[in-house]
Amino acid sequence: MAVVGAGAMGTGISQVALLAGHRVLLLTRRAESSRRGREEIESRILRLVDKGRLEKEEALAALDRLTTSEELPEAASAGLVIESVHEDMAAKSALLADIEKHVGEEAVIATNTSSLSVTALAAGLENPARFAGLHFFNPAPLMALVEVVSAPSTAERTTRFLRRTAERWGKTPVLSADLPGFIVNRVARPFYGEALRTREQRAASPATIDAVLTGSGGFAMGPCALMDLIGHDVNEAVTRGVWSAFHHDARFAPSLVQRKLVEAGYLGRKAGRGFYDHGPGAARPAPDTRAPVSVPPPRLVRLHGDAGPAGGLVDVLVAAGIPVERVAADAGSALDGMFELPDGTLLRLTDGRTADRHARRTERPVVLFDLSLDFATSSRTALAVSGGAPDASRDAAVGLFQLLGKDVSTVDDIPGLLVFRTVAMLVNIALDAVADGLASAPDIDTAMRLGTNYPLGPVAWGERIGLPSVLALLENLDDEHRDGHYRPSPALRRGALRTGPLAA
Repeated sequence: MAVVGAGAMGTGISQVALLAGHRVLLLTRRAESSRRGREEIESRILRLVDKGRLEKEEALAALDRLTTSEELPEAASAGLVIESVHEDMAAKSALLADIEKHVGEEAVIATNTSSLSVTALAAGLENPARFAGLHFFNPAPLMALVEVVSAPSTAERTTRFLRRTAERWGKTPVLSADLPGFIVNRVARPFYGEALRTREQRAASPATIDAVLTGSGGFAMGPCALMDLIGHDVNEAVTRGVWSAFHHDARFAPSLVQRKLVEAGYLGRKAGRGFYDHGPGAARPAPDTRAPVSVPPPRLVRLHGDAGPAGGLVDVLVAAGIPVERVAADAGSALDGMFELPDGTLLRLTDGRTADRHARRTERPVVLFDLSLDFATSSRTALAVSGGAPDASRDAAVGLFQLLGKDVSTVDDIPGLLVFRTVAMLVNIALDAVADGLASAPDIDTAMRLGTNYPLGPVAWGERIGLPSVLALLENLDDEHRDGHYRPSPALRRGALRTGPLAA
């Protein structure tokens, strides 16, 4: 096989193929680039030996299979050629056309583009049936996910070949249609977008947002820290690309907060500053966390109606020795879904309405809590308190969650809070993508778990929460904002009417 381009992705892909037993030709335009590319690959492979992850004999054999060249005709015998140069449509199109002139008729040609239209790239080829996207994630040797992206002109045999090849390399391939953002870059937009909207609303600090999304939502890294790692210029560019490709769909709209970070040069780790200060010796700011509140365990908590996705909290309360009395409540009742503390304070999982709105309906102090991936194991929760609620009501709610072993962050009374609206939007976009024919539900879930390290795939997460609850939250958010950002997809509405797992 041949890899064209010796940047981080080209050398990473070459390393993967070498260690899988292939002979690899690394092609560049300049001898200096070839030299640096070989040195980078050698250094990475030999580090694996030093770490005890690879036998020295295997490493030397792999390096013996590597050749470099600046002459494209030397790829004539390759069965697979992967283009991995910078993201420029004109440059890639010209290169791919040149590759096609020099390889055999049976060779498969792939592009590692992460954002450009595979269909448009295929249009410049004489035989587009043998061409597809093969999108690796950085760093390619470590990331298991590979998106196999088919244009309308891609032959099924080409897709099968690339999928089998990725599997032989120890990767997990998912099949994606050639739609903007492919799977990961499209479905992941709400993870960043909701954090940015929270900052626009000045409802919580970056450190608090990250702490709640990780401690309560179960995400491996918070969105603000992740955007700092990716680079705000890169993250914003992807968002703008998806937004533009979807005709300025409000669900993908870029953020003024991120635009200002980019304009200021606060691009994240690579610039030394983003949401956080990454300078030498800089300390990460702490999340807003309530001081311990000394309250006795409530002698009884009443649950009015059905707790819905907060049902796991009932089990946690009982396990902590706090009795829960279930009280019937009519559907649509102002008390439906409310936990009532002995002092009359009402607790409720956020449903997209504010605590103030619930307080007006019940004429009682209301404290909303955020969704948890697992109420038993989560380390933190976020609370929002209705305006005018006495301090005693706030303290009763804070103290209860502290008794359950949680750190507590109180945030502004924003609808949907932090975790639930983020997850609901991920579910919404994922179901929309399935309906659009982007990919199957299992492949979308696999892509998001492996490509972004989410604790659950969004389709599975929606089924776990219950699609009717996801739909209700988004309808309430849509009613609150009325800008189209939270509009539920038709696929979500249909799914909420069905029972059982969604079809693939």
